Amino acid sequence: MMASPRDTTASAPATRSGLADMRARAADYVALAKPRLNVLVVVTALAGYYMGLRGSVDVLLLLHVLMGTALVAGGSSVYNQVIEVDTDGMMRRTRARPLPSGRLTPRAARIFATVLSTVGIAQLALGVNVLSAAIAVVTLLTYTVFYTPLKKRSSLATVVGGVSGALPPLIGWAAARNSLSIEAWILFGIVFLWQMPHFLAIAWTYREDYKRAGFPLLPVIEPDGASTGRQALIYAAALLPLSLAPTAVKMTGLAYLIAAAVLGLAFVWLSARFAWRRSAPAAKGLFVGSIVYLPLLWILMVLDRVAP
Repeated sequence: MMASPRDTTASAPATRSGLADMRARAADYVALAKPRLNVLVVVTALAGYYMGLRGSVDVLLLLHVLMGTALVAGGSSVYNQVIEVDTDGMMRRTRARPLPSGRLTPRAARIFATVLSTVGIAQLALGVNVLSAAIAVVTLLTYTVFYTPLKKRSSLATVVGGVSGALPPLIGWAAARNSLSIEAWILFGIVFLWQMPHFLAIAWTYREDYKRAGFPLLPVIEPDGASTGRQALIYAAALLPLSLAPTAVKMTGLAYLIAAAVLGLAFVWLSARFAWRRSAPAAKGLFVGSIVYLPLLWILMVLDRVAP
C-alpha cells in the first residue's frame, strides 16, 4: 500500500533527526582524536622530515608520514581519554568530553583508538620505513602505558609526557634518512625542553581542576608555585642554547641563529615573568608565547635550512 502524503511528511523529521545524530556522533569521534591539538604533532613531524631531507620531496612518502603520524597521535589521545574517563569527569574543562559525558562508551573509544593506531603504524611501516613506524610505536607506548598512568602518581609524569611529545620530529627525520643522527636528536631536545614551560603554564592555570581529580602535578603539591615557576624558567633557559645548535651542526645558517636567539630570549623572558609573578595573566602569557614559539622556530629553521 502506498504511503499517504501525511505519512511521508511524518517521516521527514525522523530522517533529519537521524542524520543529526550521525553527525553528532561523528563529531564526538573526531573530538576524541583531538585534531586541533595534534596539528602541532604533525607539524613537528613535517619539520623533522624536511630538515632531514636529501634531494627533492617525495610527495607520496610525505603524505604517508603525515597521515601515519596523525593517526597514531589521534589513537594515543583516544587511549588517554579512555584511561582517564573518571578523572576527566571530575574536571570542569574536560567533563563535557564525549566519554565522561556518556555520549560515547569506553568500549567504542577503545576500538576507535586501536583502529587509528594500528592503521597509522601500518601506514608508516609499509609506506615509509620500519624505523619511523618503530618510533611511532614508542611514542604510543610512552604516552599511554607510562605517561598517562603516572599522572596519578607523580609530578614526574610531565617529563615522561615530554619524551613522548618530542618523538614526532624523529619520525619525520627517520622517514627522510632511515636513520637517526645528532641533528635528529637536537630536534628532539628542542621539542622536549619547549614542552616543559608549556605544560607547567597549563598545570598552573588549571591547578584546582587537577587537584580535584587527584593529579599530583607540581602546582598541586606545591601550591605557592615557586617550584613551578623556577622549573619553567630553567627549561626555557636550557632551550635557548639548544635552539641555536642547528647552526652549530650546519643545519641552518646565520640568519636562523640570530632570529632563534631573539625568539629564545623572548621565551625566557615570558618564563621569568611567570616565575616571578605566578599569576593567571603571566601563565596565560607563557602559554600563548609557547604556542607561538615552536611553529615560528620551525618556520625559521626551514627557511634557513642548509642543504646537506
